[in-house]
Formats: sequence, structure tokens, C-alpha cells
Amino acid sequence: MEAIEILGGRPLRGSVSISGAKNAALPAMCAAILTPASLLLHRLPQVRDVETMAEVLRFLGAVVETREDGGREIHLSTLSTHRTPYRLVKTMRASVLTLGPLLARFGQAQVSLPGGCAIGSRPIDLHIEALRRMGAQISLEHGFVNARCGRLRGAEITFDLVTVTGTENVMMAATLAEGTTVLINAAREPEVVDLAKLLAGMGARISGAGSDTIRIEGVSGLHGAEHTVIPDRIEAGTYLIAGLISGGSVRVEQVYPHHLRALIDKLREVGAEPKTDGNWIEASAAGGLQAADIHTAPYPGFPTDLQAQFMALMTQANGTSIITETIFENRFMHAAELKRMGAKIGIEGSRAVVQGPTRLSGAKLMATDLRASASLVLAGLVAEGETVVDRVYHLDRGYADMVGKLQNLGARISRVRH
Repeated sequence: MEAIEILGGRPLRGSVSISGAKNAALPAMCAAILTPASLLLHRLPQVRDVETMAEVLRFLGAVVETREDGGREIHLSTLSTHRTPYRLVKTMRASVLTLGPLLARFGQAQVSLPGGCAIGSRPIDLHIEALRRMGAQISLEHGFVNARCGRLRGAEITFDLVTVTGTENVMMAATLAEGTTVLINAAREPEVVDLAKLLAGMGARISGAGSDTIRIEGVSGLHGAEHTVIPDRIEAGTYLIAGLISGGSVRVEQVYPHHLRALIDKLREVGAEPKTDGNWIEASAAGGLQAADIHTAPYPGFPTDLQAQFMALMTQANGTSIITETIFENRFMHAAELKRMGAKIGIEGSRAVVQGPTRLSGAKLMATDLRASASLVLAGLVAEGETVVDRVYHLDRGYADMVGKLQNLGARISRVRH
């Protein structure tokens, strides 16, 4: 098993180039199911979830090739099977995004109920109900979603809760449906907009992406396309926070600053004086950090995927911070590990109360999910002595070469086997 070892106490300085967004790359790869032509995707991040999705597509019969420039070409002319295997799907919830495209193009799908990080219940009921409204017959048997349909029909669908993967799944399905589909209370995340841009490049008729109402007029077929995935706003936010928690200053490059407005506003509130220009963001806190409250919410609110990292940062801020998690019910599991390092954190239901600043000391820690892993690494950057983070396979799901990037910023960090 591999672990990450960190010797804290060294301020990070320099710049880091941000990878393509994992949460945009995965639905983009699934969009290849919708066409018999080739899809060429650029800036896919080198993370485990992307490799897992490539394996899922190959299992279905796709040819997935890496080009010399790093792009991935995906071509699914004929289907080998309608069934996605549990051995692959269990590690990654985004594999449910194969359901809509398989139904839309082939009229049949057997998708294993998804797995992924243990951060709470993330049911796919909203996906299933929406596809049923479009004419699909769906049953749940032996851990699989079994679905059949003729040609899907357009429908007006109101999501009870904002769901990113639900919006993406149904939006892809609707591109080949008969008639018009309207998604109400749709997710507004940049990753949804990026998928809509890709689908439009394939010949889909989509309007309203980025708002809470998306309209899709079905077409008879889609063609191939070439697409560059947007930058990963969560990775960018993680490195900005890494610079601040270490007492240094990091510039993240090749990013879209407007995707991080909620974080930038919050960093300004804590005294970090963020600067942006074009495609970069930089933050430093020469005058020290001040406590601030956050309340996670769907985009454009503060992202739940940066909550754990912000909690680590608040252990070094002056005052009391209240962190309210509204998206996932089990997303405070990192708090117990931070407390083992000396953090003063109290959990009150969906709220975490953080008192700072506190001196953190290195410890042996266990990562429980993707973003928790990142928060523990960040805490290790400022802790006294050595921090060892186990179960780093969680980190590999969503961060491309985090150890190497942090080393380039001056961190004393390494990956070891034990």
C-alpha cells in the first residue's frame, strides 16, 4: 500500500498549471457512446477515474486511444455488451453517466449501481425517474439498473433537487430523443456547460446551459467532434489553499477565474488578497488569516468539493469558523483526522465549528474520500514534524501528480510504499 509523507513548516511559493477538470472529463467521455463517429478529447487529466472510465468504455466495445499530443480518441461503432461491470463501476460513481447515452443510442442498458467515495447517500433516483418520464422501462435487480426503451421521447422534467450527474445524464439522453426535453431546476455547474458545448459540437440542439432551465431538441443522430475539457476549478482551489495554509503564495495558471468566484470572495474575506488576470489566480495572506463561515451550495455557491480543504485552512485562522455542509451528510469524516493533529473542531449535525489558530502536529492519518485526502495533505504542509497519509488511492482518483506539483512549489513531500 502507498502513502504520502510530508514534513511540514515550509511555505509554498511559485506557480502550478492546472489539469483538465475530472468532473467535466468523465461525462465528455460518456458522450462518445452517443455517436458511431470518433470523439477527440483534449486536456483529460491523468487521474484514476479517467482511466477507469476508459476501461468501462472499452468493456462496452469502444476503442480508446491516446494520441501523441496527449488527447484521447474514443470510437464506439458497435456495442459489445449493454452491461457495465461492477468491478469497475464500484470505484466510481460517474459510471452511471453511461446509462442515458446507452439508452438513447442503443435502447438498452444494464448499469451497475455506482460506488465511489463514502461521503453519504447519492441516490440515482432522479436519473431513473427522469428517464422513465421519457419512456424508458427501468427496474433494479441484483445491484443493476436494467433499462429498455424504443426511441426516448422528449418530456418536461423538474428535478426535486439540483443534481449535476442527473442533469448531465438526462441531457445526453435527450439529444437523441424524439421531440423536445426541458430540464427545470437543472444544475448550473461549469462542467454541465462544458458538456453542453461538446454535445452542441456533435450536432445536438441545446440552449440554456448555465441556467436552471435547459432545453434540448432531439435530433436523429450525432457526429464526431473535437473538444478541450475546461480547467479543474477544484484542483485550482486546492492549490490556492495549499499556498495560504503553508504561509506562502501560490499562483494557479491555465484556469478560468470566473469559475471560482465563490472561493475568491471567501479568500478575500479571510484576508488572502487574491489577484486574478486572464487565466491565473494568486493569493497570499501577509497579514494573517481571519476566520470566515462557509455554507456549501450548488454552483454558483461555495463548492462542497472545497469544503474539506477550507476546513483545514480555518484551523490556522484567527477566530471561530462555522462550516455548514448542505450537499452530503457524511462529509465531515476528515474532521476526526484533523483533530488528531490538534485541530479544535466540533461537529453539530451538518455544521462544523472550527476554532483557530491551532498548532498542528504531524500524525499518521487515514484518508476516507477524495477531498478529505486533499485536506489532510494540506494540514500536513503546516504541521510540525512528519505527517503520513494512508489510502492515497482516494487522492489518485481526482488529482494528477499532486506530490510532484507540491514538490515543485517547495513542499517536502514524497510518495512511499509501506
